[in-house]
Amino acid sequence: MKQSLLIALAVGLALPALAQPSAPVGLELYSFREQFAKDVPGTMAIVKQMGFREVEVAGTYGLSAAAFRKELDKNGLKAVSMGADFEDLESNVPKVIEDAKALGVSYVVCAWIPHTEDIFSQGDADRAIDVFNTAGRLLADQNIKFCYHTHGYEFGPVPGFSGNYFDYLAANLNPRYVNFEMDVYWIKAPGQDPLELLNKYRKRFPLAHLKDRKPGTPLTATGHADVETNVALGDGDIGIAQFMAAAKRAGVKHFFIEDESSRSMEQMPRSLAFLRGLK
Repeated sequence: MKQSLLIALAVGLALPALAQPSAPVGLELYSFREQFAKDVPGTMAIVKQMGFREVEVAGTYGLSAAAFRKELDKNGLKAVSMGADFEDLESNVPKVIEDAKALGVSYVVCAWIPHTEDIFSQGDADRAIDVFNTAGRLLADQNIKFCYHTHGYEFGPVPGFSGNYFDYLAANLNPRYVNFEMDVYWIKAPGQDPLELLNKYRKRFPLAHLKDRKPGTPLTATGHADVETNVALGDGDIGIAQFMAAAKRAGVKHFFIEDESSRSMEQMPRSLAFLRGLK
């Protein structure tokens, strides 16, 4: 079953392993979560075949971090960053550090702050500020950087504060220990402008997720959306070309394509072709 999955995907993608050039950016492995759940070695080989050399890890699919690292190493893939749950950052930072060292990452990323019923409150933000500043300092002690991944619910007004919740987080998270990963889809989702945010907070975004959005997708500030609105880079309304040019000037160091749709395998070569065509 695993071998047949690999053969079918490899043939369908028609990507000659020896001829495929290196990808211009990294891959968020969550993009291929369904394939990884069935076959870690086979899917990892396809990631290599597509030309990727850097990845962001989002789970190890039943393997230990050390065993997952071996699969990465076999395919010449460098894990730049990994995801960590808020609860572990709050109560089990040693576990996060252990996994980060086993994977060999330079960054740990948290992608969700717990909150209730799609309402992000000042209490939620204050809890995150305390947890992130503390965890970020402990990670920094181990030469690991920490980032919070934007998710679209951070742009509501803050009572008694002149900006929105993202501004509030940025003002209270110590940049020595905590910075941000910009997911351009989740900046655009509530009606914000990724370029404006980059320019406002230059050097606070060392990481970025590249994800394009189907034109006409309704706005949402909940952090939830239909994953099928993820389209190949260049086919959507995010403005990926403009973002790439601005992001490099603003200090973004690592970019990861993330495609959460059921068509991620089909769309990934088109996304890479689009990025290779940028000047």
